[in-house]
Amino acid sequence: MSKRAGLATAAAAGAPDAGRAPAAGAAVPSDDRALVALAQKGDRAAFRTLFERYHRRAYALAFGVVRNQDDALDVVQDAFIKAHRHLDKFEGQASFYTWLYRIVMNLAIDHLRKHKRQQPVDFTDQAVENAVSEDALLPKIIGGNPGRALMDREIRERISEALDSLSENHRAVLVMRELDGLSYEEMAVVMQCSKGTIMSRLFHARKNMQRQLADLYQGPPPDADGAAPDPEDSPAD
Repeated sequence: MSKRAGLATAAAAGAPDAGRAPAAGAAVPSDDRALVALAQKGDRAAFRTLFERYHRRAYALAFGVVRNQDDALDVVQDAFIKAHRHLDKFEGQASFYTWLYRIVMNLAIDHLRKHKRQQPVDFTDQAVENAVSEDALLPKIIGGNPGRALMDREIRERISEALDSLSENHRAVLVMRELDGLSYEEMAVVMQCSKGTIMSRLFHARKNMQRQLADLYQGPPPDADGAAPDPEDSPAD
């Protein structure tokens, strides 16, 4: 089975009523909390709706951290399987996507730490098309023309090298903010740290990227937003 086929089947993995079809004419609710409540009772259609709603965003997040298509697919497949397995622990204090986001991010960071620099970065045109849209990371970092950023392989390789030099936490906050547009509060929930820590990590991640891409960057210097010095920041970062 291909990785993409495996990802598609992850939506129903471990479902307790795998043989039950939804009732004829039954409407699937649009609200995430209602879908989760149904999925917790074994409704496969409800969980598949959640999967269809969020698997592309989950892939974009995973790819932004691990930067390899196959690895990102593995992370997303594992994340949805884990989410289904632990649905009973979802209490609704945060949104389902924030809860799923935390699972994806933790798995992506764990994967990165286990396989750090063992595989070449997969920055093919298809990967960029799938995970880097018009509102995405590359143009925002360099502050230049999005078309140039996507077409120029040398620029992508430079950005890849710069991302690879960041710590896992710096890379994670950069992807969450610039690629997925999460608020500081949402990022703090995902990373399970304070808003101030998120602001500090993001400021230093941006500063490090812009320092390494100084000849490409055309925008103003990053705004510290009152961020405190980041203890993770170092010349190697």
